[in-house]
Amino acid sequence: MRKIAIVTDSNSGITQKKGKELGIYVLPMPFFIDGKMYLEDINLTQEQFYEKLGADSDISTSQPSPADVMELWEKVLNDYDELVCIPMSSGLSSTCSTAVSIAEEYNGRVQVVNNQRISVTQEQSVYDAMTLRDRGLSAAEIREVLEREKMQASIYITVDTLKYLKKGGRITPAAAAVGTVLNLKPVLQIQGEKLDAFAKVRGWKAAKKKMLDAIEKDLNERFADVKDDMVLGMAYTCSPEAAQEWKQEIMDRFPGYHIVEGPLSLSVACHIGPGAMAVTCMKKVR
Repeated sequence: MRKIAIVTDSNSGITQKKGKELGIYVLPMPFFIDGKMYLEDINLTQEQFYEKLGADSDISTSQPSPADVMELWEKVLNDYDELVCIPMSSGLSSTCSTAVSIAEEYNGRVQVVNNQRISVTQEQSVYDAMTLRDRGLSAAEIREVLEREKMQASIYITVDTLKYLKKGGRITPAAAAVGTVLNLKPVLQIQGEKLDAFAKVRGWKAAKKKMLDAIEKDLNERFADVKDDMVLGMAYTCSPEAAQEWKQEIMDRFPGYHIVEGPLSLSVACHIGPGAMAVTCMKKVR
């Protein structure tokens, strides 16, 4: 049986340490902060990132250079026959399309999955790839399965502050000012391609209920045919204590579901700021 490696990026929320424990490879995402480049989970921790974000540092996301991608792939292919690469959604970054172009040089040994996921949904794709590999599927077959089922996932996010949506141009300064006064909480969604508006409610309690209602609707309608294969996820940029309270609310609403959890990708955090909470549902492979 051919040896197949799994590679993802740090947008999955999988740390370098966890990647080693799982036996997979995690490409760190680069950030430019006040003109200096940092690599997520290498010389930039979650705590350092939010400290700089809170200090209004100039932060921009970037993508790994082709040279860095090739360096990792070639190192991995020294020990493996094939490689499955699972980058963040092509709708949120050009990282995926760059990887697809580079993979053409590897004569089919590298299969890049364009599966439209990020954060814990992307993490679940990594687990699915590991499951499929252990069943004996080839790298190309794994890519085919993950791409076929890529839209079987939903993410809903509520932000704590409108500051970063305003800063990124997603809402106008006037809308941000009115929203702050009225304590309006936008609920955002990611269903494949992009971060989009979903709803607008007043206060945290209503925002969390709106997200949980949306997940329940997805499970009962959009994913009704595969409901037994769904797992839930929760992600956050809030404190660990608030995150655990949020997880408990999800468990109380949806008892019996497995929950994948972790901090939201820093690439998403750049646009929504600290204090945010997200809930997801995604199909796992049989």
